[in-house]
Amino acid sequence: MPTRGSNKSEIVQFRNCRILRHHQLLWEDLWIRDGRILNPEHLFYIEKGYADVQVDCGGQILASGFIDVQINGAFGIDFSTNGDVGSGVDLVAKRLLEHGVTSFCPTIITSPSELYKQILPKIPQRDGSEKGAGILGVHIEGPFICPSKKGAHPESLIRRFDKGFCDVEAMYGTLDNVVLCTIAPDLPNAPTVAAELAQRGVKVSLGHSGANLPTGEASVRSGASFITHLFNAMAPFHHRDPGLIGLLASDVITEGHDLFYGIIADGVHTHPAALRMAHRLHPKGVVLVTDAMAAMGLPPGRHHLGQQLVDVSATEAVLVGTDTLAGSIATMQTCVQFFYHNTECSPVQALEAATLHPARLLGVTRDKGTLDYGTHADFLWLDNDLTVKATYIAGKQVWGADHT
Repeated sequence: MPTRGSNKSEIVQFRNCRILRHHQLLWEDLWIRDGRILNPEHLFYIEKGYADVQVDCGGQILASGFIDVQINGAFGIDFSTNGDVGSGVDLVAKRLLEHGVTSFCPTIITSPSELYKQILPKIPQRDGSEKGAGILGVHIEGPFICPSKKGAHPESLIRRFDKGFCDVEAMYGTLDNVVLCTIAPDLPNAPTVAAELAQRGVKVSLGHSGANLPTGEASVRSGASFITHLFNAMAPFHHRDPGLIGLLASDVITEGHDLFYGIIADGVHTHPAALRMAHRLHPKGVVLVTDAMAAMGLPPGRHHLGQQLVDVSATEAVLVGTDTLAGSIATMQTCVQFFYHNTECSPVQALEAATLHPARLLGVTRDKGTLDYGTHADFLWLDNDLTVKATYIAGKQVWGADHT
């Protein structure tokens, strides 16, 4: 057993591995103490320390844990239903570990005002642990969207910004636990609302909209930085009016003004050719999301999505009596692998689309989304096909074949 370092806390060394760091898979060791990633040079030359425990990774990959910024529920739990929302979030957080998700944003779809006011205070931010993935904050998707692009959202609950930001405060009540808010940029007063949300630290996403490109650009200039599930619930691309899809090639994307876009790589919501087009056009902005609903992880049948019923097959979920897609039933593990196999991207690019990019979107790269020195030791052990073999939070294994 190697000599204990000068610090009393245990030092763990993962060796014989390829670490995703600085946009490369590097043959380096990963050193961890007190739940964070150590700089080995400081450990060796300043502290004169060594590892207490060594783990041989057999040449496989270590990458930061997946971050899902749009997930409506899973394993029978619907976040847009009040009930005991706290225990429901806890259950999902625990089960997400087996799919490589170490942090997520519970997403509330279009709902009555009183439901937002009941639910939002019950979902505080928290770090992950052996009890489950961490919560980075809530994503509110609706009700300020366009009826013509409502998707699975109930039209009777859709609202406008008739009074500007006053409507936001009246609808949601507190925004304390909210980190991301989807709005339609073609609603009256949308740029003003986007600017106010951004000023309050809430990331603004554009979606469920028939907006043209100039309208979308106006909200981006006002502070919007994300596009909700690209290609879905928005005007289709046209060469004379590319709509929100055209933002990927817009001159609003400048140095220091990043624009990210969510994409559901489940083989149902987005065709592989569309995945390739988006990735090749703006590879630094792609953020893989599941947009999963309560039926993820459940057998086919009839389930709830917010205020509505959906029929679930082995591959997709649709609103009862329609062919309208109602969120996905895919896991983040599935999305990462589908994206990797169907875009001709590198393993690094596929992994960063579910780690670094969502962390940059939310502004949490100081702690999440990378394996840089000093960050939280929330990471995955994967094989060459990007299958998750084990999940670690704060440097401790919380899921895997040999985890008890």
